[in-house]
Amino acid sequence: MKKELTAEAINRIVEMGWEDRTPFDAIKLQFGLKEQEVIDIMRRNMKPSSFKLWRKRVQGRKTKHLKKRSEEVDRFKCSRQKGISNNKISKR
Repeated sequence: MKKELTAEAINRIVEMGWEDRTPFDAIKLQFGLKEQEVIDIMRRNMKPSSFKLWRKRVQGRKTKHLKKRSEEVDRFKCSRQKGISNNKISKR
């Protein structure tokens, strides 16, 4: 069964996909999407040149796959990134 995603959810998925430290597993946990589904969303919602650069950058990247990550990396996001909870930007 295909899920209908809002424009806001698609934007957040693309943002999470673009972030180097956010693993595909975090996107799956939050949105229920497999890695290939995220890649398809990225392909449809980015310029072709941007998508190619992103794919080249994340292919095989350890931080995008929890099983390949170093145990020293214990967060999904950069420490300087705004806090995000349940797809909503937290207020400070």
